Amino acid sequence: MKAIAGKSRNYSTRSHKNWRLMKKHWQFYLIVALPVLYIIIFKYLPIVGMQMAFRDYNVRDGLWGSDWVGMQYFISFFNSPIFWDIVGNTLAISIATLIFTFPTPIILAIIVNEIRDGAFKKLSQTITLAPHFISVIVMAGMIILFLNPTNGMFSRFFELFGMDPVNFLASATSFKFVYALSEVWQNTGYASIIYLAALAGINPELYEAARMDGASRLKKIIHIDIPGIALVITILLILQIGELTAIGFEKILLLQNPINLPGSQVIATYVYQVGLVNANYSFGTAIGLFNSVVNFILLISVNWIARRFSGNSLW
Repeated sequence: MKAIAGKSRNYSTRSHKNWRLMKKHWQFYLIVALPVLYIIIFKYLPIVGMQMAFRDYNVRDGLWGSDWVGMQYFISFFNSPIFWDIVGNTLAISIATLIFTFPTPIILAIIVNEIRDGAFKKLSQTITLAPHFISVIVMAGMIILFLNPTNGMFSRFFELFGMDPVNFLASATSFKFVYALSEVWQNTGYASIIYLAALAGINPELYEAARMDGASRLKKIIHIDIPGIALVITILLILQIGELTAIGFEKILLLQNPINLPGSQVIATYVYQVGLVNANYSFGTAIGLFNSVVNFILLISVNWIARRFSGNSLW
């Protein structure tokens, strides 16, 4: 009994100290409160609506009053004749985007890190960072104008070399490359910031020792820069693969047209069409849940592989 009473007093004392610390540093908790509320409201509360995928939802009966149908909508999606086309398009666009967008920020960060002229370095960062802050709608409009086969920038470029203009957005095959390269243009500068921060944290004595040993710039990059940011590279690769099938819905939807639809219809746009446009909320929720489960499995698998072979992982 004495031990229990002593533990109770210690717990009460710790709680009192924690409360005093919270009152003393209330400004920090206020700053954290908004992000926490955002996560709770927009990330955790919607999990309750996940059961819509297992119910025959209708507005009259509501979420809790709708009939439970189990895996009916998942089976319908798996048996759909366009299932493999949609999944194939999603994987093709996602993998192409990963191949193009993952190494380019690393290369850009290393190049910018090698620039010694401070003014030119800032100018380079500003130019490469600016496209990230362009609205998706504006970006899609620019891409459509640039690729216009009649008077677009690329059609003029082809004409200079005596070639016929190509309508890239009218091809289901070339759509994934258009999307992937547009992602490189829009997000490479912004994604390189974290690599630049990691490069800034490398011990300068390593560069000095390499210089005294006569190492070239290329050898410094290979033996100092890349190993110095290997942990960051691994973590960001895991996170990017964990969102492999969650590709940008807005840009794809804006760039879609009836001609390229066979190659541009992905899970996200199909969910929008079925769930919102056609008001089949249960079916759309089931497809979205399937997409999230695939991403979760990819995240767990890639994290395990990274930990197994490199020793670096998220957990």
